[in-house]
Amino acid sequence: MKKLFTSESVTEGHPDKLCDQIADAVLDAIIRKKPDARVACEVFATTGVVFIMGEVSDGGMNGIDIETIARDTIREIGYSDHRFGFDADTVAVITAIHGQSPDIAQGVTRALEVGGGKKRELGAGDQGMVFGYASDETEELMPMPIYLAHALTKKLALVRKNGTIPYLGPDGKAQVSVEYEDDKPVRVDTVVISTQHLPETDHATIEKDMIGQVIREVIPEQLMDENTKYLINPTGRFVIGGPQGDTGLTGRKIVVDTYGGFARHGGGAFSGKDPTKVDRSAAYAARYVAKNLVAAGIAHRCEIQIAYAIGVARPVSVSVNTFGTGTISDEKVLELIDTYFDLRPSSIINGLGLRKPIYRQTAAYGHFGRKDLQLPWEWTDKVTVLRNALAKTEDGKEK
Repeated sequence: MKKLFTSESVTEGHPDKLCDQIADAVLDAIIRKKPDARVACEVFATTGVVFIMGEVSDGGMNGIDIETIARDTIREIGYSDHRFGFDADTVAVITAIHGQSPDIAQGVTRALEVGGGKKRELGAGDQGMVFGYASDETEELMPMPIYLAHALTKKLALVRKNGTIPYLGPDGKAQVSVEYEDDKPVRVDTVVISTQHLPETDHATIEKDMIGQVIREVIPEQLMDENTKYLINPTGRFVIGGPQGDTGLTGRKIVVDTYGGFARHGGGAFSGKDPTKVDRSAAYAARYVAKNLVAAGIAHRCEIQIAYAIGVARPVSVSVNTFGTGTISDEKVLELIDTYFDLRPSSIINGLGLRKPIYRQTAAYGHFGRKDLQLPWEWTDKVTVLRNALAKTEDGKEK
C-alpha cells in the first residue's frame, strides 16, 4: 500500500522559533548560575518589540541581564539588518518576570517518610502526558519527513550565514512529502520551500538557487525522480517576514520540535521550561526509552506515552505501541521499561544531566534526532542491557 506523509520545519528566524530561542537562552543563563532554579519563561514578539514574561524561583534572576540576552539571541539569529524589518539593536525589550507560586513549589518538592526519617523527593512540576517516538527508517531513528525538513531549514540558514546566497532573510520554512510503500519510505514526492528574501531578488533566481543549492544538496538523489515536485515561494514574494510579518510566540511549533506529526504529542511545549517540568524532561525521557528500544532491535517503530500528576514522582501510567513491529509483545516491552528505566523526574534529570545550560541549541531544528548536537536523550547506552534481556526471551516467554 502506498501513502504520502508530510512534515514541516521552520528556520531559526521564524517568529515563533525566535521566541523559543530567547526563552531557552534566558533559561540557560539562569541554570548556568543556579542549576536547581525553577523557570517558566514565555516570549512574545511583534514588529519592533519583544515581551519576556514568566516565573522564576527565588534567587534565579540574580545577575541575569535579560535584555542583553534577548538582543544577543536576536542578533545571532540574523536580525541585525533593518531591511528585514526587525533589528536586535533597535527592538524594544519589555520584561515581566516574577516569583514562582509557592503552591506549585511545595507540590513539586515534598517531604516523604523514608526509613523513619524524611527525605525530599522531586515530584512532577505539573500534570500531563508526553510521548516519545523512534523509527528505524533513518539512521537518526527519526521519521524521514521531519528529518529531511529539518535538514532543509538548517541548509537554508547555512547558505544565508556563510554568504553563499546573500539575499536570503532569516525567516523561512520547508515542507517535505514522502511516499511510503508498505510503511517504508521510497521517494520524495513534493518539496516546498518558502524563504524570506531582499526585494530586488527575482523569483526565478530564488527558485534556481533553492533547487540547486539547497534541495539537491540535502535530499539524497535516490529519493528524487522526474515526478518529484518543487514549490519555491509559492506566493511569488516573501520580503516581509519574521516578527514584522507575523507575531511570534513561545511554544507554537511543538510538532516541528518533535516528530513532524508522525507520532502523537502530549500538547506541552518545551522552550523556556526547566527540567522539573515534565512537559520537557519526560518528553526527552520518552524519546530516550523509545530510541533505545528501537536501537536494540526490539521494534522497528516504537511510541511511548508517560503520564504524571503534579507533585507525584512516579508516573500514573506508562504505555507502549510498537505498531506490530516488535520482536516481543508490547506487554513484555513494558516490563523492560519498568525494569531498566526510572521515569521519576529526579531520576530523569540526574540520569540525563538536565541541570546544565544545554537548551538554547535545541530551540531550532528539532529536539530529537540531532546528530549535530551531543544531547543526552539521544544516547543509546541501554542497548546492550536491553539486547541481553531480549536474548532471554522467546515469543514473549523465558527460554
